[in-house]
Amino acid sequence: MPPTNPARRRALADAAIELLAASGVHGVTHRAVEQAAALPTGTASNYFRSREALLVAAAERIVELHRADMDEAAGRHDAAGRTGLEEQLADLIAGSLYGAATRLRGRYLAIFELQLEAGRRPALAHAMAGLQEVSLRFTADHHAQLGLAVPAPAVPTLITLYGGALFTLVTMPPEHVSRDGAQAIAEAIVRGALDQRAPRNERR
Repeated sequence: MPPTNPARRRALADAAIELLAASGVHGVTHRAVEQAAALPTGTASNYFRSREALLVAAAERIVELHRADMDEAAGRHDAAGRTGLEEQLADLIAGSLYGAATRLRGRYLAIFELQLEAGRRPALAHAMAGLQEVSLRFTADHHAQLGLAVPAPAVPTLITLYGGALFTLVTMPPEHVSRDGAQAIAEAIVRGALDQRAPRNERR
């Protein structure tokens, strides 16, 4: 019967996430994870029989961490008197981008590594789909909670532009990331996405 110590399983998954960020997917081996988690040889293989299982565990742990962070973020946002849709939406996106590129940089680097590997591993692709589902559901619920009526046609563009900006900021040297820079990018994303509301001949 597989071991069932939740704390040890989380420690192994957290170590795998750190290794993904530092060394890429090829740096994640059972022995490397054990060393990073300061656990005895053989521990990782007792919990995760294959390398794919170890990567899936890292993806599932990221979903768990994301859910906890999003629940916290939902209670922290302060519009600070900014009442317009574009202003509030830009503030939300800027905060998300800046947090991802600074405080959560390692986690997002791990996510990008897993997303690339998921194209070759169906089980990992399934786990990563769970991350996307959690993120989209939270975003929709949070917008509704704040009364942000984002037009449906703008949503795919917002997601695409946000994803590109996220990758750029997370993968650039950390010292080049600034809150003002993230804000400027967020405002450009919102302007570009919401501009779809107007007929093409009115966009001047």
